[in-house]
Amino acid sequence: MAPSYLSPGVYMEEVDRGSKPIEAVGTAVAAFIGYTEKAEDVRPDGTRNLIGKPTLVTNWSQYIAKFGAFAQGAYLPDSVYGYFNNGGGRAYIVSVKTLGVAVEGDTTSKPAVAQLGDGNALRITAKSAGAVGNNISVHAVPGPAPEEGKDQTFTLNVSVNGKPTESFPNLTYKRGENGVETVTQKSKLINVEIGTAPKGGALAIPNGTTNLAGGSTSTKPVSLTEYQGSPADRTGLAGLEAYDDVTMVIAPDLMSAFDAKELDQKGVQGVQQALVDYCERLRYCFAILDPIPNLNPQEVKEWRNTVNYDSTRAALYYPWIEIVDMAAGGGKTRFVPPSGHMAGVYARSDESRGVHKAPANEIVRGALGLAVTITKGEQDGLNPIGVNCIRGFPGRGIRVWGARTLSSDPSWRYINVRRLFSMVEASIERGTQWAVFEPNDPFLWSRVKADVSAFLRMRWREGALFGATESDAFYVKCDAELNPAESRDLGLLICEIGIAPVKPAEFIVFRISQYAGDAKA
Repeated sequence: MAPSYLSPGVYMEEVDRGSKPIEAVGTAVAAFIGYTEKAEDVRPDGTRNLIGKPTLVTNWSQYIAKFGAFAQGAYLPDSVYGYFNNGGGRAYIVSVKTLGVAVEGDTTSKPAVAQLGDGNALRITAKSAGAVGNNISVHAVPGPAPEEGKDQTFTLNVSVNGKPTESFPNLTYKRGENGVETVTQKSKLINVEIGTAPKGGALAIPNGTTNLAGGSTSTKPVSLTEYQGSPADRTGLAGLEAYDDVTMVIAPDLMSAFDAKELDQKGVQGVQQALVDYCERLRYCFAILDPIPNLNPQEVKEWRNTVNYDSTRAALYYPWIEIVDMAAGGGKTRFVPPSGHMAGVYARSDESRGVHKAPANEIVRGALGLAVTITKGEQDGLNPIGVNCIRGFPGRGIRVWGARTLSSDPSWRYINVRRLFSMVEASIERGTQWAVFEPNDPFLWSRVKADVSAFLRMRWREGALFGATESDAFYVKCDAELNPAESRDLGLLICEIGIAPVKPAEFIVFRISQYAGDAKA
């Protein structure tokens, strides 16, 4: 509707005829699904249970605050640490099982307990059920001798993993305002009960240190159902669908379940297939998979052919890598699935070179060794079937030496091609939302064509597209031929786009022959 001009004057009108720049979406946000020490978020209004719920962390300190530290029996903490160490910046954590703190509703877990002092002077109990309570120690220190008529006092110090965490001074061994039971109600870690005096004498003031023990967490196996989650409850893979910035999914603790015999090979395959199906359905996500442990090159080839994954949106890496065992300490090492470290390599390569660069021939930070030393001849049998090898080279470190998807389609053989198309498609989809419900006419067609062309031109200049000229690298068509009346009557606007992606130089061939040179003197 045209504006009304009723009196003489100067009128200003804002007319939107400019282009709508299309911004490239992010390509390196990982989602980790697996086991953690705990899964809780401490808030001013109370602690929130995070089990099964995707939670964003942007560094290792944030991860520790919500999900605890390294834990025996879990690969996810090592994978997340490797992700950040290799260049990852943002990650969603989905804890499907805790190995330290029991979750709400778990009646099979037990809190850690201890007795402090002669007899049963004080009974100390961890406030949270679960194995994490076994890391708590309590140290009682008697105060100075009291004046006549006064009560003996003592200080109760609470440590976690040997680190002083809480201290309660000037306690008395009785019930009341300064009594140990009353004051320690403020503790976030322990509950304290005064014991009963044994027959024939009073209890002595507690003195010394004791470690809490006996805390345990449910050993209930995690099934495919927990990994798939619930759309209504926003848990598991289903819960990740609400976060459209997730571009990679990793589930390293499938191997923890396999080690513990909670899942067999078919069980592992079932969950990995669910990851692949999720990425196929969401379109802009990529699954990074691990092989089961302790396979030699021939066995991993047989395993790959058995599971028979065929997807442009998944990649497999072999072998497992050796890292420092942070949970055990003391300079020990352990072998872990490589997927988390690979996700970090993806992020680092995207940041330094762009998503069009194959995430290969890159150093794996934090890797001390490999479970298997792969020869060139062995990789000759693995590379064609989509098993990306990690290899050690003298003087060049441990490097990713493969860049293939698990697809049988040669057009989608390379990881960087698939991820480039995902980025381009997602960016154009998001950047052209303004065109929905606009008048479907040549003016709109030209604007859409101009915006998409400008976006692809930037990608070509960055080196993501192959071609000496723009016309060699891409084309965009949006005209009357593609949008006849019958299409417009259906509410359709069709824009055809073609791009020529750059592909990695996987095989470098030098042809050398003898050359006699100039025979003249």
